[in-house]
Amino acid sequence: MDAVIGRLRAIGAGLPAGDGVAVFNRMYLTVTEVVRDRLTRPYFADPAATAELDAVFAGRYLLAVDAVAAGRRPPACWQPLFERRAHPGVHPLQFALAGMNAHIQHDLPLAVVDTCRRLGCAPEHLAGDYRRIDGLLAGVEADVRERLMPGPDLLERVEPLTHRVGAWSVGTARDAAWVSARALWELRGAPRAAAALADALDGSVGLLGRALLTPLGPTEEHDAERGRDHDGEPDGGLGREPAGRVDRGDQAQLECSGLPSA
Repeated sequence: MDAVIGRLRAIGAGLPAGDGVAVFNRMYLTVTEVVRDRLTRPYFADPAATAELDAVFAGRYLLAVDAVAAGRRPPACWQPLFERRAHPGVHPLQFALAGMNAHIQHDLPLAVVDTCRRLGCAPEHLAGDYRRIDGLLAGVEADVRERLMPGPDLLERVEPLTHRVGAWSVGTARDAAWVSARALWELRGAPRAAAALADALDGSVGLLGRALLTPLGPTEEHDAERGRDHDGEPDGGLGREPAGRVDRGDQAQLECSGLPSA
């Protein structure tokens, strides 16, 4: 856990504060520190298994970061965040939720299966502590929303944001991730079917991530918050998109995802 936390801190130190990946990374660092602190208390039924799952889980995000740093494409679920990390029309709260969406709904089920294989146990062995983490994350999510939601003076201008992010929650995402993990576990003896399911999950989670990151439109306040001027953007993006209006493709993805449109 300490190695993971060290790596997350290093990633954050190398990114501008307003970079979309940095926004998610800060939130993820907070979550990881909360879980680590509980490992030494009488909180988890199997602290060692929880620590193993947490490390395997974090590894998937770190692999995505490393892929982009090396000029490779990350999994489809992560592409929207890396592509739009510097978009001035995307609010920080959208970045945080899009990162959680990719990491929870895609990476977590795969990490559960990988951890069970390593430990020689079934997902049911992890279920109790999995739900205990749900309780920890609920508080973190509430804090993130409170800190990143625009103040009253901007709420009217970004009303679409409140509708969009209000349709996504950590609890629902983790419930879906557990169902996916159980399905993948049941398919462990059919590798081709399991791979097909994992690929479909990657694509569908990426579609939802793109919907969550539908730009609200560039604002001077957003540019000021992210510490960038109008002549440049933070380095290190994957196919960063220019600011602009929401195109029809993004609108269709938003509608198909079940999230409210702007």
